[in-house]
Amino acid sequence: MEPNIAYLGALVGDVARSKMLTALMSGKALTATELSLEANITPQTASSHLMKLVDSELITVRKQGRHKYFQLKDIQVAELIEKMLNMSASMAHTSIATGPTDERLKRSRICYDHLAGELGVQLFDTLQSNGWIVEAQDTLTLTQLGLGFFSELGFDIATTKKSRRPLCKACLDWSERRSHLAGYLGKWVLSDVLERKWAHQHLDSRAIEFTSHGLKAFKSKYHL
Repeated sequence: MEPNIAYLGALVGDVARSKMLTALMSGKALTATELSLEANITPQTASSHLMKLVDSELITVRKQGRHKYFQLKDIQVAELIEKMLNMSASMAHTSIATGPTDERLKRSRICYDHLAGELGVQLFDTLQSNGWIVEAQDTLTLTQLGLGFFSELGFDIATTKKSRRPLCKACLDWSERRSHLAGYLGKWVLSDVLERKWAHQHLDSRAIEFTSHGLKAFKSKYHL
């Protein structure tokens, strides 16, 4: 079967489905009811849309007891959605403003499983300026100096051996239009932040909010 971008475009291009896919960029598994609220449609209509997304393997469904939860299939789907958000914003000719109008989202948010927004870009810039990561020819590399730095923070590179994901990757930020850190290392950074309770995710969006202590600790840890 030949690739069919028209079919994919039709799936993602529907307004309701696009809203549901964007909501799943939070990394959370959501119910059909929750996604229907995001898309402003009835739960019955949402179920029809969700089945199309499941059949096309853009999302997966997980069952727990009597409940069903939906989430993006993998990081490749998340990257596709993020790229489309960037492209759609750049095609808007009415304003030079980029990204969301919600200041919470601009400051710090979850991009599937890693940190994005102003704080994510600031982290990327600092890692790069300190020589801990190096970007060349669209490839991001963790240097030996960077490996030593992250190892001291508790990152175990041995855990990445079985992963198909790149160790680190530059992801173009939707609002800042500059890179933030993705890949296995980006996921580790965000997981560490949440596990330490330095920040919590808003229930109604992809935004994450740092406590005053958490923000201070995060900036100190990464020399921001």
